[in-house]
Amino acid sequence: MTPTIQTIPSKKLVGKWLTMTFAENKTFELWSSFMPHRKTITGVINPEQMYSLQVYGKDFFNPFNPKAEFIKWAAHETTEDAVTAEGMETFTIPAGEYAVFYYKGSHNNGFDVFSYIFGEWLPVSGYELDDRPHFEILGPKYKNGDPDSEEEIWIPIR
Repeated sequence: MTPTIQTIPSKKLVGKWLTMTFAENKTFELWSSFMPHRKTITGVINPEQMYSLQVYGKDFFNPFNPKAEFIKWAAHETTEDAVTAEGMETFTIPAGEYAVFYYKGSHNNGFDVFSYIFGEWLPVSGYELDDRPHFEILGPKYKNGDPDSEEEIWIPIR
């Protein structure tokens, strides 16, 4: 799994968020709250793309603790002038450089995928992890739990 390196401008997202840990994962609860209301978001740039975004603390991975809290978002990218829908909030992804991994497979293999990214690829890549949000883009080929599911994994680097 070889990433492409991409530099992106800032992006405005509108969605919902929850605080969670890897040990107490609330992803299902978050998406169950977001999905019924996502069509109320105005100014969506691509209705077929959703963002699963994580905001980790500066030292979240050093050392890794599955009980450490982080914030997870379920969101759509919107235009800057989009009006925030009731019950939703905005978040801006700062501009920056990302390693983008194309992944095909079930999300149940997430541990193996992220172990490769952080344990094998990153240490020899010449890059360092940056203190910006991590996110996945779930497009039209994303099928929750399906082995044929496809998504993009965006890791902030410098």
